[in-house]
Parts: sequence; structure tokens; C-alpha cells
Amino acid sequence: MINILNNSHNQQTIAQPVSINGIGLHSGIDVSMQLYPAEADYGINFIRKDLTENNVIEALWSNVSNTKLSTTIKNQNGASVSTIEHLMSALSGLHIDNIKIEIDGPEVPIMDGSSIKFVDLLDLASVKNLNKKRKILKVKKNIKIEYENSSVELKPNNQFSIDFEIDFPSKFVSQQSCQLQLVNGNYKTDIASARTFGFEKDVDMLRSNGLALGGSLDNAVVVGESKILNSEGLRYKDEFVRHKILDSIGDLYLAGSPIQGYFFGNKSGHHLNNLLLRSLFADKNNYEYI
Repeated sequence: MINILNNSHNQQTIAQPVSINGIGLHSGIDVSMQLYPAEADYGINFIRKDLTENNVIEALWSNVSNTKLSTTIKNQNGASVSTIEHLMSALSGLHIDNIKIEIDGPEVPIMDGSSIKFVDLLDLASVKNLNKKRKILKVKKNIKIEYENSSVELKPNNQFSIDFEIDFPSKFVSQQSCQLQLVNGNYKTDIASARTFGFEKDVDMLRSNGLALGGSLDNAVVVGESKILNSEGLRYKDEFVRHKILDSIGDLYLAGSPIQGYFFGNKSGHHLNNLLLRSLFADKNNYEYI
């Protein structure tokens, strides 16, 4: 079980602007991204600098437009930004409530396939406390979404906790579960370095469908029939399930506020994570702000 605790009761932003460059995992497009401090209650907004108008996209569950292999958000005018989940996860893990993200392309750079480069970038910018109390989204009722053999759940809890289980046919992944306590900055050591992963047998199919065009052994763990193809091996023995937790932390941060509740994911992904938030917000009796 992962418990994410934050001792600051006030909203936070970054203290100074920072920038980063990289390649989009699916688009294969080079992209530059700048992160700027923001005032209290600004939230998290992406600004597509390559578009001249209607280019602000708010990072909210209701703006999620595609969940195929990554999370994409889109505004009412059709401007979108994809593969936001690793950056969102880092923002959640470091308790950044307000930030302006300028990007000159349609996809957040994948970096090394984890969120550690974003965590390091945010550490470089340093965290700044703002003079306004943080709103916490408290889950009041049990919510469960099931699809085929996958499921996600949110339950009332006294903090934000995550459990996750996966099961893949590969002997290198197989069944994994993660039950950790993540406190006092352990997001960086226990989750942030877990990389996205895929299977060698799927690469040609993905690329023929215009996906994973920027993927390589530099930004993903690739699982072959007889071995892990990355020469350095795994960063954690259960890196695969830890990455699924990393993704889920990012997807859940699209709630617009930190969640106080227990999350359980079983063989799930971006699609069910978004359906879970949509179900949560469908009834105001499901939650309250504290």
C-alpha cells in the first residue's frame, strides 16, 4: 500500500521557471517544454505555444479525450496535449498544485520513460508555498469500475493510498503487486524511476498504427521472448507494477485536487482511471472538499 503524505496545508507552486527538451514517445516529435510558477487556484494548465489561439488546456479529468496507451487532454477548441501522465505524476508526488506548462508540440516528452527527469526538474525549480489553503478531495463512498478482467476502485480512507496488481503472460512480468508506504519524499526513490514498458512482439504493430514512433531502449523497458532487451536490466525487481502506480498517480491528479481515499487497481490502465474519476464526480454525494 502506498500512502502519499504531504505536511503542507497550503497550496504550492515552483519558485522559478525551468525548461526541458525531449522526444514524444508516440509522435516521435522533438518538443521543448517550459514550466512557470503560478498563483494560488491557477491549477495546472498546458499552453500549446505552437498554436496562435485557443491554446490553453486545463489538466482536468473532464478534458481527457483519449486513453489509448497514454492520457490525452483536449480543450473545447480541439487543442490537445498527450502523454501527460508522467509529468502529472511528478507534480502529484511533489505536491505542486499550481503551474503553467508551455509546450511547443502535441506531446509531453517521454524522457527516460519514467518521471524521474521531471522530479529532478521540479527539484531544480524548488517548491514555493503559497498563502492559500489547499483543497483536498475526500472520497465519501465506494466506487468501482470493472471491464472484462480489469478493475479500479476508490474507497474512503484517511489519506491517499494506492495498491496495484498486474498479470501479464510474460515470465519476466507475470503477476506483480505493490504494497508500499510512500512518505517523506519516497515518491522519488520508490516510484519516480519506474519506466514505461512494452513487449518486443508488439513494436511493429504499434508503429504501423502511428504509435511508439519515438520509443527506444532509452525510454522504455522492452520485454522480449527470452530476455529484457535493455542492457542495464530493471531498476526495481517489480518495476512494471511500480510504473503502473506512477501512471495512476498522474491520472488521478486530473481530479484537480489531491485525493484523500484508497485506490486499488487490478490490471487496469488510463481508460479505467478516467472512468473512475468520471464516476466519482457524477454524484456530489460521492465526495466533499476539506
